[in-house]
Amino acid sequence: MLTQRLFECVKPVWEAYLNHPFLTGLADASLSKEKFKYYMLQDYLYLYQYAKVFALGAVKTEDHDLMRFFSGLMDTTLNGEMLIHKAYMKRLDITPEDIKKARQALPNNAYTSYMLKIAYEGDALDILIAVLACSWSYAYIGTKIAENPESLHHPFYGEWVEGYSCEAYVSANNSLIERINSLG
Repeated sequence: MLTQRLFECVKPVWEAYLNHPFLTGLADASLSKEKFKYYMLQDYLYLYQYAKVFALGAVKTEDHDLMRFFSGLMDTTLNGEMLIHKAYMKRLDITPEDIKKARQALPNNAYTSYMLKIAYEGDALDILIAVLACSWSYAYIGTKIAENPESLHHPFYGEWVEGYSCEAYVSANNSLIERINSLG
């Protein structure tokens, strides 16, 4: 399968994710709320661009099922993932004014610009592969962190862990993987 070959090529990178100070801090709840606040604001800005990539995917296909798939991904991003962010933003005192004033950090902008470039220039499979790293890595990280049940029950970070390890998110990611394998 295409995605399994891709995973094997980057497996050391993905395993290194789990040792990144941000994620170890999230997993053991030692991450400062200021760092998490910065991340949440950047990720919120990212998700707007991510949703646009899915919209372009829907525009790029004549296949009704694939168009519906892209539309579902866009809906899940805007009405699912962003809900987790909105709840956290309220707890972190991030106001709508803060969001309006915020600008994407350079790495965030570079990544979303790359995905949008692929979406404008590539086909449906190119678009799905461009977003795969994001979706799959969050499912991978969330699931690994959730192996420690305490991380799921943490009063502050537990909601994030649950959001990216829950059956609905993992299932949506698996649908993406299956679609890529089918098209690839």
